[in-house]
Amino acid sequence: MPFSDSFRPSIKRDRRKLVFALIITASVMVAEAIGGWLSHSLALLSDAGHMLIDVMALSLAWFAFRLSSRPPTPKKSYGYYRAEILAALFNGMILMLVSLYIFYQAYHRLSSPPQIKSVFMILIATIGLAANLSGIWLLSGSRQSLNIKGAYFHMLGDAISSLGVIGAGLIILLTGWVMADPIVSIGIAGIILMGAYRLVKEAVDILMESTPKEIELLEVHRAISAVEGVKEVHDLHIWTITSGIPSLSAHLTLQENCPQTPEEVLLGVQKLLKERFGIEHTTIQLEPPSLGCPIREEGHKER
Repeated sequence: MPFSDSFRPSIKRDRRKLVFALIITASVMVAEAIGGWLSHSLALLSDAGHMLIDVMALSLAWFAFRLSSRPPTPKKSYGYYRAEILAALFNGMILMLVSLYIFYQAYHRLSSPPQIKSVFMILIATIGLAANLSGIWLLSGSRQSLNIKGAYFHMLGDAISSLGVIGAGLIILLTGWVMADPIVSIGIAGIILMGAYRLVKEAVDILMESTPKEIELLEVHRAISAVEGVKEVHDLHIWTITSGIPSLSAHLTLQENCPQTPEEVLLGVQKLLKERFGIEHTTIQLEPPSLGCPIREEGHKER
């Protein structure tokens, strides 16, 4: 079954909001990069680098929505969803390099800080903060999607870093202490590095088909086992096709002399997985009792 827009009825509205947020963020990112270069502010350049995270996050979210409308093919039965994950992995690695470069530049500026045009620095950072707040307001009512929620928190973090740049600019303007610029830059680089690490980790987890972090495998196993008509659950696997689309496969052994039909048992399990765990894409094989192979909970804990 292909994943269609029916999984998320508001997908078209969310896609439009993402486009507007992406345009706002990309425009301010360019303005901050130019402003940082003209004002000699590494903090402003660092904030532009942090906004690059937002641009990538919004682009990936938009890309995922676009891909969701493309049907699978005989060669790619799952469609093109993993392209988003590969892009996230690549972006995360690039952002790690960007953060390391900012650390390197900040180290040199600590020993030989340049003259900073603080007024220009504050002006550009204030424009950036206003744009970030606009993006946060735009996405605040559409956070049902994991992609939207991730983009929302990226922009929230960027607004905080813009506040840091404004604070550094005010310190330089009022006291002349230019060391505030590289110190704030180090903080922003740390934020970029943490965001890049999470991006890479999530991409690797999905490519390794790990169990989604928000789902506990043993809890799902117990819940399915408690469904009337189910005797045993084995070969249970839960993984992620792409962000926000978990999948499950399992073998269920039916109870002997069960009053329910196999179809009723299957529907009961599917309803449980959808309502309690948010898993809609499932592949479940029903087996008679003689084929049962019970799963050991201790083994799950060891894994």
